[in-house]
Amino acid sequence: MSSTTKEATASLKERVRAFWQANPCGVKFADAPAGTRAFFERVEAHRYAKEWHIPAAADFQSARALRVLEIGCGLGTDGAQFARAGADYTGVDLTDAAVALARRNFELQNLAGEFRTADAENLDFADETFDLVYSHGVLHHTPDTARAVREIHRVLKPAGRAVVMLYHRDSYNYRVNISVLRRAGARLLHSEAGLRLAHLVTREPVESLREHAARIRADGRSYLSPEEFLSRNTDGAGNPLTRVYSREEARALFKDFAEVRLATHFLNKRWLPVVGMILPRAVEARLAARWGWHLWIYAKKGEKSTEY
Repeated sequence: MSSTTKEATASLKERVRAFWQANPCGVKFADAPAGTRAFFERVEAHRYAKEWHIPAAADFQSARALRVLEIGCGLGTDGAQFARAGADYTGVDLTDAAVALARRNFELQNLAGEFRTADAENLDFADETFDLVYSHGVLHHTPDTARAVREIHRVLKPAGRAVVMLYHRDSYNYRVNISVLRRAGARLLHSEAGLRLAHLVTREPVESLREHAARIRADGRSYLSPEEFLSRNTDGAGNPLTRVYSREEARALFKDFAEVRLATHFLNKRWLPVVGMILPRAVEARLAARWGWHLWIYAKKGEKSTEY
């Protein structure tokens, strides 16, 4: 890697860190002061109501007595489930803000866990330390996702498991919502009337739409480029980096693992005009199994060879 490329990658990672430092994942879903018991309770309630598949997909209960590492611990919401299940839990995050909030969450719940600020691409743990590495919606935001996956493989014990969620390229959200509907809707943001119409159709907060509109006015050509548009239309208008992965690309990322299984979940009904809010959960689950936005990778590290 050239020095110029290294500098660009470092700059991008710093922008990623700065964005999530200012916008810890999940904070916007609670109308209580950050760090209070009510705040964490509301974040947890919102998460498992909206993404109701997570407890079963993550299978928190199977982690009892296992050494678990979560990469991208956020507010400690999923981490608390592992800890309650009896795991020896460690959570890391790129930002000090998330680590401080996750630690506070555990303190309020009298849960045991270790937290530290860390880079997913350069984990400060010895080889073969953990039985399970879990990462939900994080690794598609780091510049070198493949390196982060290699780090997961390195710190896992032989026969250890990785459970990772990445955004799915062949999903309704990417192929239809982001690539077609949101791109077409971006034209509405040039006027106040159009912005209000976009709010009525999408139910996206007006403040968020105004931020998108400001970025379009500042540099519409850059904003509408494929990579930039994807990043700005996933986790916030200020989000500097998001990638999506097909099933084939996910398998290639986890090629060093002995076993890899994939599943897709989460068809956010807000993205389905008209029918979304009346869609039965059973139908939603069947559609999400093919077109879901969340691509879950279940990977097992190979056993150590006993042959000489």
